[in-house]
Amino acid sequence: MIITILQLYPRDMNIYGDNGNVQVLRRRLEWYGYTPKVIEYNVGDTLPKQPDIIIGGGGQDSGQEKIHADLLKIGPTLKQWADDGVPMLMVCGLYQLFGHSFKTLNNLVLEGISILDVTTYGTNERLIGNIVTQSDSFGEIIGYENHSGQTFLGPNAQPFAIVVRGAGNNSKDGHEGALYKNVIGTYLHGSILPKNPKVADFLIKTAAKRRYGSFSPDLIDDMFADLARQVARERPR
Repeated sequence: MIITILQLYPRDMNIYGDNGNVQVLRRRLEWYGYTPKVIEYNVGDTLPKQPDIIIGGGGQDSGQEKIHADLLKIGPTLKQWADDGVPMLMVCGLYQLFGHSFKTLNNLVLEGISILDVTTYGTNERLIGNIVTQSDSFGEIIGYENHSGQTFLGPNAQPFAIVVRGAGNNSKDGHEGALYKNVIGTYLHGSILPKNPKVADFLIKTAAKRRYGSFSPDLIDDMFADLARQVARERPR
């Protein structure tokens, strides 16, 4: 049973270890008895017809500018997939561009594809350090944030999590990330999935049920993930 992972723009949007999210999905799929197939999509490539999970990472402003026109071109297809319930995880730069817009410090406005009801503004304040958050769906989520863009939720967005320690989307409202159906946007690097297997399993479970109608996982020993969470939780910002 094949599960296809589509990784968006790994050439330009893969910073702070975001590629680790793909590696975690690949390995956990194998442990659950699936055959992972990873397709990389970079500027100018052809989108696959029916991906099961879509992953995107972060990048500098220059990386976002490189992919921007191409992302707008494939945006309607991504929006259709999001509306249909395809699970997605977008980190940092692609989280920003999955919103309405990102206005840089140089007043360059990069139009987003509006899957998430969020808007981002470049600032002189860098939000950096280990972050602990709490989610109704996933419990405690731990990661590492490093961003100067500050994101604000619109009326139709809900946060991915609430900040317990750290900054999150911005330095004001205590929200971290945003959700739309099965799409997760977040600033959590680190990468996020190695330390948060519940989030990884949500993506896998959703994909497997959409593709094959069911998901019956074997029990995985997440001892090392638990240890990594403990270390990250105790580190100062």
